[in-house]
Amino acid sequence: MAQPPECPTRHASAAELQQRKQTVFDNILEHMTVLHLFFLMPGEDHALSVMRCCYSLTLTRSRPVLSSPVHYLVGMARALACLLSVVSLVPAYALWPQPRVLQTGSNALVLSPSFNIHLSVPNTPSDLSDAVSRAKSYLQSDKLARLVVGRGAVDVSAVSKARSLSNLTLQYTASGKPRSLSEEASAKLGGRDEAYTLSVPADGSGAVISANSTLGLYRGLTTFGQLWYYWDGVTYAISTPVQIEDSPAYPYRGFMLDTARNYFPVSDIKRTLDAMSWVKINTFHWHVVDSQSFPLEVPGYTELAQKGAYSPSQVYTPQNVQDIVSYAGARGIDVLVEIDTPGHTSVISKAHPEYVACAEARLGRPSPTVCPYPVDSLSIQSLTFRTEPPAGQLRLASESTTQYTAGLLSATAQMFPSTLFSTGGDELNANCYAQDAETQATLNQTGQTLEQALDKFTQTTHAALEKLGKTPVVWEEMVLDHNVTLSNETVVMVWISSANAALVAQKGFKFVHAASDFFYLDCGGGGWHIIPILKRASLPPYRNSWCDPFKTWQKSYSFDPTANLTASQSKLVLGGQHLLWTEQSGPANLDPIVWPRAASSAELFWTGPGGNLSTALPRLHDVAYRFVQRGVNAIALQPEWCALRPGVCDLTA
Repeated sequence: MAQPPECPTRHASAAELQQRKQTVFDNILEHMTVLHLFFLMPGEDHALSVMRCCYSLTLTRSRPVLSSPVHYLVGMARALACLLSVVSLVPAYALWPQPRVLQTGSNALVLSPSFNIHLSVPNTPSDLSDAVSRAKSYLQSDKLARLVVGRGAVDVSAVSKARSLSNLTLQYTASGKPRSLSEEASAKLGGRDEAYTLSVPADGSGAVISANSTLGLYRGLTTFGQLWYYWDGVTYAISTPVQIEDSPAYPYRGFMLDTARNYFPVSDIKRTLDAMSWVKINTFHWHVVDSQSFPLEVPGYTELAQKGAYSPSQVYTPQNVQDIVSYAGARGIDVLVEIDTPGHTSVISKAHPEYVACAEARLGRPSPTVCPYPVDSLSIQSLTFRTEPPAGQLRLASESTTQYTAGLLSATAQMFPSTLFSTGGDELNANCYAQDAETQATLNQTGQTLEQALDKFTQTTHAALEKLGKTPVVWEEMVLDHNVTLSNETVVMVWISSANAALVAQKGFKFVHAASDFFYLDCGGGGWHIIPILKRASLPPYRNSWCDPFKTWQKSYSFDPTANLTASQSKLVLGGQHLLWTEQSGPANLDPIVWPRAASSAELFWTGPGGNLSTALPRLHDVAYRFVQRGVNAIALQPEWCALRPGVCDLTA
């Protein structure tokens, strides 16, 4: 079709088009101050940087030669859309977990050098007073600059005009004498009140945390500590006034640490407890012993640690336990100890070989799930009798073994104030008992099946715990794989697959999400067995981690706790936790393998599911940087360039 006379047919040269594009870009930059003010950007430098990046992206996605002014407008629209999306990702506050209700303003507020925290709490418990002292110490020592381009420099103008906050009041609003933090933390799951409100006025007239419990006051105190940044000698907050109403979606938010495969000093456990408290994790699931070692000194059963610990220096004494329990309680954390039985007990044979079947059994045909290739039956260690070495399980059909175990669990339970106690019950190997002459003889003499013997063993050991006021906790196999009698109050840990939560719910048990496909921190590290026999099949003598792939924070953060559950079954969900099995972890890599990934489940089970990954990431960056400030070696989630430019590194269409 012929062009109208007023429209020349000549197309602009590439150089002319590039000049036009640059002119458009310059016009955008010229008006960025207006955009910055209109959209309340935290600083012009940040806005210009983001806009330049956004606009350059639009050019690279456009035609090689732009031949119409329409394309310029499209480019501008894309750049503005990019800016708007990034603006929405710059958090007013990087609070973690995200409060249930958060209202903020637009004024900066400086923390006065004379800032103090006052307690309006009758008969203030000493551990709450200590928590206040720690909070003040963090406010003085934290030197975290805000994660934006220019860091704290972008806030200098606003801070120079800000008022100062001189005091925070912790206000106990319930009647009666308050319980200590430790008492609150170890109360039954339904009896822990963690709700609080936090008000920070912009005029500096005084901040207030209100709660009906010391535990609620403490949770509010941790939130208050996340409001503040540091730059050039000044500690300040942005976007005040702040009004928060907060409480957890689920009562159980945990982290499990295995200290049997590898030993962790008390100092490492304490540092982990500190980090847990900063993100409101309230349960330390301590998988303290296993087949490899028994590092726990239990009064009346000291022979187990004497002969089962890796060394005399790698033992948790009763004094150590009391220290850890007190340290955790003062940070609002319950300590749920686990003595796994009747499986995972090979180490007990070091002191009592009469109680353990298949102790360190080595020879036989390997399990097809681990080595699914034809091999000589005497070529490698047998995996017939255990999931991992060493083999060994309690002779559960033996009355003397059952009574010994009940006594051991009772003695251990008395070391911990928690109302919860885990007896494990996972990965029980029937092959071990089938070849154990003593177990078979006992079954024949009593006329029992193995399942009946397991039922009696479980009822006896659980009765001993219930007599002490403990609620048993078990792994899912005790409900899904075995026909054992369990109290209706028994708590089940769902670990093999997240899909099994629905099966546990169908049986009517309360449960905790601990699924390996979402929350296992050891997955993706590669297999730790060397399997020379695989060379005969022309295969490398190693395998990947059994629960590959690596479980990212995005994976766990995206978990739905009520997937495939009815409304009534959803009420059985107590919460969830990340877990670290330590075949390939020790003190040297504890922090980076746990943090900040474990914080993702902390928010999931505090705030509830459905969080947005793009808006969560800038806040999780803040968690990691703040942890490092406080001595916890959290790993980086992205290059710092990305952390300073929220959303720019997201891959969008």
